[in-house]
Amino acid sequence: MNNRTSRQHQSSNRLEGDIQIRIKAPGGPEVLEVMESFPQEPGPGEIRIRQHAIGINFIDIYHRAGLYPLTEPHIPGVEGAGVVEAVGADVEGIQVSDRVAYAGVPGAYASTRILPAWRAIRLPDDIPFETAATSMLRGLTAHMLLTVSYPVSSGSVLLVHAAAGGLGVMLTRWAKHMGATVIGTASTKEKAAYAIAKGADHVIVGRDADVIREVSDLTNASGVDFAIDGIGGDMLRKSLGSVRPFGAVASIGWVSGPVSPIRIEELGTASLAKPSVMAYSADRERYTQAAEEVIKVFGVGIVADVGGEYRLADAAKAHMELELGRTTGSLVLVP
Repeated sequence: MNNRTSRQHQSSNRLEGDIQIRIKAPGGPEVLEVMESFPQEPGPGEIRIRQHAIGINFIDIYHRAGLYPLTEPHIPGVEGAGVVEAVGADVEGIQVSDRVAYAGVPGAYASTRILPAWRAIRLPDDIPFETAATSMLRGLTAHMLLTVSYPVSSGSVLLVHAAAGGLGVMLTRWAKHMGATVIGTASTKEKAAYAIAKGADHVIVGRDADVIREVSDLTNASGVDFAIDGIGGDMLRKSLGSVRPFGAVASIGWVSGPVSPIRIEELGTASLAKPSVMAYSADRERYTQAAEEVIKVFGVGIVADVGGEYRLADAAKAHMELELGRTTGSLVLVP
């Protein structure tokens, strides 16, 4: 859409201070630029949301850095929550003023945004926007990992890396709700204490910890049933060495850098998968069912705690803090 056409479709509902965050070019936090924004009119099958909270995820950093390039207009962010402000043609079941949350589609770092109507999930009045905005994508990720990647049940033993992070907390809470034992990892004693307070049964402390040995000690040399690795780098091999025979490992991120090639014989009897929540949530039927389950578990306290709140204009600062590992819980942007 060119500028002239875009102007023709702009709404008069703009509020003073409406902005969006764009990626100027692949790079560090400094490439995030603040731009004035104008609400767009939704097309058929679309709605416009005035956002009250926007979740920050590591995939936003991957988009910003160019690992997963975004298309125009290069607006990062894949989850948020707010109020429906306009409804396009052929939309059923959603109306103006509805409280909704969504996940899985880029473009969230903005005061208002256009969204496919099927992505919007009704949000109960007792769920704060900040909670929904930081827990939808993590909730979908947890649902994918704990029900599809490995069907967790009572008695399962899990290894959850970065257990003090937003996803780590949600995975721990959901797995414990299912009757599992959770062994977490954390980079510092303070983060370990936080993870224990959020429900982890044991936490292995230190970036250079001997994870394989400590898991062996904690499981009487049996190993864990399922390891969830969002660290990458050298940690993935430690995860593989921590699972029991015929156990499973899910590689879901590379916070510490890419993983060097793994020879198939290194897997032993373990299975290794690289599940993608973006692919998981792209399936309309699966997304709707999983998202409704996620909303349900919000009601029993299975959420990612908000560990930091930033104004939308301060998105670059939030990215910097997250990348430096200075945060616990989840970060949220408030327009």
